[in-house]
Amino acid sequence: MNRFVLPVSVVGTVIGGTVLLKDYVAGGACPSKATIPGKTVIVTGANTGIGKQTALELAKRGGNIILACRDMEKCEAAAKDIRGETLNPRVRAQHLDLASLKSIREFARKIIKEEERVDILVNNAAVMRCPHWTTEDGFEMQFGVNHLGHFLLTNLLLEKLKASAPSRIINLSSLAHVAGHIDFDDLNWKTKKYDTKAAYCQSKLAVVLFTKELSRRLQGPFFWLLFKTPQLAAQPSTYLAVAEELESVSGKYFDGLREKAPSPEAEDEEVARRLWAESAHLVGLDMARGSVGRGHSLPR
Repeated sequence: MNRFVLPVSVVGTVIGGTVLLKDYVAGGACPSKATIPGKTVIVTGANTGIGKQTALELAKRGGNIILACRDMEKCEAAAKDIRGETLNPRVRAQHLDLASLKSIREFARKIIKEEERVDILVNNAAVMRCPHWTTEDGFEMQFGVNHLGHFLLTNLLLEKLKASAPSRIINLSSLAHVAGHIDFDDLNWKTKKYDTKAAYCQSKLAVVLFTKELSRRLQGPFFWLLFKTPQLAAQPSTYLAVAEELESVSGKYFDGLREKAPSPEAEDEEVARRLWAESAHLVGLDMARGSVGRGHSLPR
């Protein structure tokens, strides 16, 4: 049985699981020895920290690795480091600014046009506890980058991921989601006093809810892992990206290696569906027709 195979009648093809990772404990090195020759992997925010270490681990396993970053100088340097350490020449940098809907669309068009397949998407990039900045399109920066940017990117690449099935989507969130709340009346902090911590927690809860709703729509699995340092953090993300022994696991939450429920709001299916609809509206994603418009910028 292929990993997380969906009934063909549901989506018309097979796609791998939607996976959510958190940031507390790891549980040691990745136990899987699986390799991924011929598979294409995209890791956002891969020039440093968890993203770079994940890209490194997957490059060691023979993948075709695309580091998707805003700062191309740092991204090129990271790609060079990884190529040198792994001796894998198939590691390259591409520009992606998750604070720009235009950049996300340009990146997705390039990937769709130039890449034969996308087997693994690791949505890793994030901003944390920044001042009250806004994205190019007027979204509060943490909500815009951590959630909306990856929401749009994933949806734009979804058909490519389906065509590459069994494929895998890995979203990184945070334990901070537990303190988060989705304020549909003011998602972008236009009327209330800005609280950088609360905004971060909201963005990370949004990632959990997005993953939950994506899993529901794909009828796929949903994992929950905890980790800490970049080296340890990359182990569970690597494991979920390559492990053959997870082929029969579906629809479960994990805290470390133990099944566990997330925060109550993160389990609210109505909130997840509403957030999906609002996010699609904000980024100009026409879910009914599967097309993407210009987006809906908020007033600055």
